[in-house]
Formats: sequence, C-alpha cells, structure tokens
Amino acid sequence: MSDTFQIDSTGDRRRRYREMLDFYRGRQQSGRNREATRLTLNYAAAVVDKATAYLMNGLSVKAVAANDDERSIAAAKRAQALLDRAYGASRLELLDYETEIDVAVLGDGCYRLGWDAAAGTVRVTAPDVAGIDVDYALDGLTAERVTTAYTLDAGAAARAWGAAESHVVGATGRSPSRSPSSTGKEVEVVEAWTSEAFEISCGGVVVTAGENPYGFIPFIVFPNLSRPKTTWGASDLENLIEVQRELNRAAGQLSRILELSGNPIAVLENVQSSTDIAVAPGAVWHLPEDTRAYLLDLLQGGGAQLHVNYIDLLFRVLHDLGEMPRAAFGGAGRDISGVALELELQPLLHRVWRKRLIRTGVYRRRAEMILEMSARFLDENFDGCRIEVNWSPVLPRDTAAMAAVEKTLVETGIHSRRRAMDAMGVDDPEREFRDWLDERMALQQ
Repeated sequence: MSDTFQIDSTGDRRRRYREMLDFYRGRQQSGRNREATRLTLNYAAAVVDKATAYLMNGLSVKAVAANDDERSIAAAKRAQALLDRAYGASRLELLDYETEIDVAVLGDGCYRLGWDAAAGTVRVTAPDVAGIDVDYALDGLTAERVTTAYTLDAGAAARAWGAAESHVVGATGRSPSRSPSSTGKEVEVVEAWTSEAFEISCGGVVVTAGENPYGFIPFIVFPNLSRPKTTWGASDLENLIEVQRELNRAAGQLSRILELSGNPIAVLENVQSSTDIAVAPGAVWHLPEDTRAYLLDLLQGGGAQLHVNYIDLLFRVLHDLGEMPRAAFGGAGRDISGVALELELQPLLHRVWRKRLIRTGVYRRRAEMILEMSARFLDENFDGCRIEVNWSPVLPRDTAAMAAVEKTLVETGIHSRRRAMDAMGVDDPEREFRDWLDERMALQQ
C-alpha cells in the first residue's frame, strides 16, 4: 500500500455521487437485467435510513467551563447561549439528520458557516458536496483552499453582488467592475476560499474578492467512513449494490412464477393445431385420440420454496454486508436478554462507533467555528470554555441497574460523581455536580 494520499479526480467523484444517489432513490436496474427485473425492493435505502437514525440518536454539543472559576463559568454560559441561537437559526437538528442521510449515500459531506449581520448570529448550511473541491496540503488532511460551485438565478446573482453586495457573506464593500454575465436564466457561481482571502465569480467574471473576514476557511469537509490513504470517504451503499440488484432479480422472478401459477398455462401433447381452447371454469375440450391436455403447475415439487430460500439467503448477506442485523429493525424473533441483544447488534454498534469517531471532530470543530465567528463580530471572549460532544447509547439501558452499579462504584471510591453522572447520560455533569453541592449546603444549613 502506498504511503501517500490518493486524490480522486473530480469527474470520477461526481459520477460516483450520481450513481449512489440514483441507487438510493430506487433506480437500481443495471443494463443487462433491466428488462428481467420487475420489482425494486429498496432494502438498501432502508438500511441507510435505519443506520442514520441509530447514529444521530441523542447528539448533544455543549460549551462547558474548562475551569471552576467564575470567569470560565460565565464564558461557558455566554458561549452556550450563542450556540443555541445558531442552532435555532439554522435548524441544525433537522439539517444534521438530512445531511447524515446525504453523507451515508454519497460518502462525503460538507458544512458551510457564514455570519448573518442582520440576525447577529452564525448561519450553517450544507452545500452540495458534488460542487466542492479541496486542495489539501502534503499531509492530505489540512485544507489549503476550498472551492464551491453552484448555479444561481441571474437576477439574484446581480442583486447579491451588485446593488446588495454588502449583504453577501464575506463581501468587502467594493462594487464589482462588471456585472455578472449569463447566457440563460441561471449563472454559475464559483467561490474560492483560503484562510487569507476569498474570491467570488459569476459566469466567469470576478464580482468580488478580498481578505477573508473570518481568518479561517468557513467550510468543513468530512468523509462518511474513511478510506485508507485517500481524502474522500466511502458510501454505505457500496457493499450493497450487487446483492440488492440480485435481490430485486430473485424477487421479480418469484413474482412472475406466482403470477403464472395464478393464470396457468395449458399444455397439449401430440396436438398439431388447436382452436377454441380456453382455460375457464367448466370449459370442455374435445381432443383427438392419443392426445393429452393438462395445466402446467409451476409450484409442483416445492420449486417456489427454493426461490424463497434463496431470497432469505440474499437478505442475510445484505444484513451482513450492511452491518445491520435483523434485530436492528425491531424484531429479533425470539426473547433474548439485554446482553444477548447487545452481542447480536455488535456489527451495528461498531459501525456507529466508527462514524461517531469522525462526527465528534466535525461537530466540535463546527461549534468552535461558530464561537470564533461570534467572538470576532460581537467582540466576545470565550477563553476558559471548551466544547463537548456527547452521544446517547445506541441501545436502551436498564437505568435502575446502572444507577445501582454507579452508586457502589462512587461509594467505594472507584468512580467520581462526575464520572457516574456522565455514565448515566447527564448532559452537563459539571453543572449537575454544582447544583448538587448547592443543594447539599442548603440542607446542611
């Protein structure tokens, strides 16, 4: 394996995006078996949706005090208020879920941040990753330049960078030398950002450029699941394409067999020609001597069961490749204990864990960028606070049993109260611990 990062070409990456998106939407027939397939059991999309629901369950991004002094606590409270405001303005809970679906399908995702001067908060969007290009440093990790391309209504582009140029995120206040050119109703907009400068062009004409008003590139590009030695990620659908197509073909074949069995085929032996032969209740056939007539039974000998068994096998393969056990869909088919259920769902837990490793850094960096923008434009100071990203357990837990265990660990000095509260899923253990101390002091007094 090479020690250097391999960068996919933009054309190949965008073609892969289109193929994965079409497959997720149900256009799954390949050229060779398009005519033979009648059914599309889009089970791959169900696997993606279910895995995303498990992944995003209980996401919490908080600003907490790094120290116990009053200054850090006050800074954390102000930071949390600004984070809540930005989350509400951009409807980030919904945006994050929709983006995760997109990331799971395409293999890559992107967030963009910008300062909204009118609202006094940060706006977060999720641009189409197909229009994103990143120039990385030699380490393959540090983005030195991010370019985003998209189409915009020509009139809106003229208003944005003409009469209303000051409203554009990152505009310098200068009037463009020429108005945007467009051959139709839409114009292509290309934005190029580095940590020092930015440039926006419409229809090939630079309409504004200048110093980066943020001091950093306001984009976060991240993979769904990392590929070794590459800068882009892997889609959840990649391992499911072939088995999903075979599942569609097998299901379509069984459907045709059942359809023909409901409308049986009449078989005539030793007959040169036939007229007035009809399959209907009470029909009478007049046949010559030495001939025989019967209805073809396609279900004879358990043939249909072979198709059903093959479809079940394909389902098991799809569950294995998608790391989505059948129990993850809400039914294990038998009564099992909590430990046994956790063991059965281990593939799903491992997949969610790998994704959360990446997403934790993404959501932490996004929150830090929100605070950096707010500090720059609101003249704030958030020294003394840090960002924590917490996730709820994937599987439901026996809270009473966990509380009993944590109580014993705290009383024996193995766990602190803060760690016990963190294990129990308390959003802010530090604040909860302070409230507990205040309550204890009040009771003692």
